[in-house]
Amino acid sequence: MRSTLDALLASTAVWRARDTVRSPTRPYIDSGLPRLNGCLADGGWPLGELIELLQPAAGVGELQLLLPALRALVNPSHTAPRWLAWIAPPYIPYAPALVQGGLPLERVLWVTAQTLSDRMWAMEEALRSGSCVAVLAWLDSVELRWLRRLQLAAAHSHSLVVVFRSLLCKEQPSPASLRIVLEPTSDGLDLLIFKRRGCGPVRVCAVLQG
Repeated sequence: MRSTLDALLASTAVWRARDTVRSPTRPYIDSGLPRLNGCLADGGWPLGELIELLQPAAGVGELQLLLPALRALVNPSHTAPRWLAWIAPPYIPYAPALVQGGLPLERVLWVTAQTLSDRMWAMEEALRSGSCVAVLAWLDSVELRWLRRLQLAAAHSHSLVVVFRSLLCKEQPSPASLRIVLEPTSDGLDLLIFKRRGCGPVRVCAVLQG
């Protein structure tokens, strides 16, 4: 019994209050924003975990927030195909802006999916493929069981997995390990990180300058 308990406590999936915030065993990607990195449990965006970005509306700076990490993930120095899957974005991706941001268009997979079940299927397939280094999805109201399925699929990948949801979903339960509210202000974009591993809520002001 003791050996079983020791094995459980040694697992990286178990967090104990005495543990430090950072864990070198979990993969992550630098967000490119030092102040944000300092507030994230692993020092960057976690990989292989579900991340929720909650926003009052589309286009408040969510893609600029992720751009440095996406650019690093598709670095041309990598020889294997590295795809960025965009599942049901609310607007057609603007190619000139992507190129200006350093994202190669030939690495972007734009997936149109009208129904929620189609979006879930596309996300799961993209994660199972092993070729998508990032999977971004825009979701409407979604049941907890679907989010749990996405978290399980994310855990079997090494991808950056982000779902964009309405701010109205903030009070709903979610298995996401990281949940952030995006708050546009006159000074730029503030972030309220209200769920993160090992620490309480924290606000990051003007992470993107206006």
